Amino acid sequence: MSDGRPRKQVILAAHFPGVNNTTVWADPAAGSQIDFASFEHLARVAERGCFDFFFLAEGLRLREQGGHIYDLDVVGRPDTMTVLSALAAVTTHLGLAGTLNATFHEPYELARQLATLDHLSGGRAAWNVVTSSDAFTGANFRRGGYLDHADRYARAEEVIRAAVRMWDSDGGEFEHPGAHVAIRGRFAVPRSPQRHPVILQAGDSDPGRELAAATADAIFSRHSRPEAARAFYADVKGRLPRYGRHPDELKIIPATTFALGDTPEEAAERARQIRRQQVSPQTAILLLEQVWNRDLSAYDPDGPLPEVEPDVTSPSIIQGRARMYSDPIATAADWRQRAEARHLSIRDLVIEVTGRQTFIGTPTQVADAVDDFVQSDAADGVILIPHLTPTGIDDFVDLVVPLLQERGAVRTGYETRTLREHLGLPPTNPAGRDRARSARA
Repeated sequence: MSDGRPRKQVILAAHFPGVNNTTVWADPAAGSQIDFASFEHLARVAERGCFDFFFLAEGLRLREQGGHIYDLDVVGRPDTMTVLSALAAVTTHLGLAGTLNATFHEPYELARQLATLDHLSGGRAAWNVVTSSDAFTGANFRRGGYLDHADRYARAEEVIRAAVRMWDSDGGEFEHPGAHVAIRGRFAVPRSPQRHPVILQAGDSDPGRELAAATADAIFSRHSRPEAARAFYADVKGRLPRYGRHPDELKIIPATTFALGDTPEEAAERARQIRRQQVSPQTAILLLEQVWNRDLSAYDPDGPLPEVEPDVTSPSIIQGRARMYSDPIATAADWRQRAEARHLSIRDLVIEVTGRQTFIGTPTQVADAVDDFVQSDAADGVILIPHLTPTGIDDFVDLVVPLLQERGAVRTGYETRTLREHLGLPPTNPAGRDRARSARA
């Protein structure tokens, strides 16, 4: 590094997202989203590339739009902990991170499952903490949509604190007296190899960032553009001192995508093809409906945007997913301006405004870009979300990872045992956690 700092190790993770707007499940090369062979393939390839962890998404209910199952969710959502427990038996070093909802799961259940996975894997378990105030998802659970939006982070923090108390009890008595979680008893699992499984957090709001600064070991960030990523990185790392924490105690790892080619032009064309697969004509209309909050099925995806304004008075057309745009009227106006200026159809406009691959180029260009992204403090690593499951990271592992290894940015073999050690996190410190809890209170 030109500023005299030692080169940072690039944290690498492989995301198995199930199905969403990134996954091209209809591609002939796509595999099953359910068969264990798909999970195993992605995990084994990630371990061959010396990745830090495998990251599994979770969906507690299939999303609906306009009263119908959202097209990209039709293959279902298998149970997170069951899949990760099975993967523990076919991997030896790779961390195993699962997304588990702190709103609907109970803390004893979560702590016991994660401690068990940590034992089964020899210290490789991680918990990505997510929250929800969605009554649609809550209807699948006994309490339904009981939690106000303002309370979801307060409950999540209590759930995390209660889990930590149980892990620290080493199979002994515990008590957590709180407003959202008031429990006491005896934990059934002895202390696991990491003591505390690694805790990730994905919230981007101010309360979410504050919760991460107080409780998380890593953040699953959505900021993959350098300028926004560096601002997010500086903001969250700057919150750590008030909780008695050092910047190295919290890793920031954004979700990213990539497209490779033998030449820059070939990579750009590959990226264009992937985006058109990801945003089919049907998907373009569905995504537009999420802004307009109207049934737009009669519109031609290759035609102009609707002249009608978004409906901001009716209930959301989306069920099981938060609204992506806080001001639909302003968003629609901006999109119309873009479409008119460049003569874009609905589909072309949606492709443009819903993102592109983060890293595009030859293997050397992508390796340079990933390394610079981390060394410039935009992140501590990247979570790769492939557009194909389960073979989507094969080319990255075969072509890009060796280049990152040559420059010393990625390990050439595992030298540590636990996920916490892979990530360069300090050992768990109950006293430090207590200081952070007191500072937050």
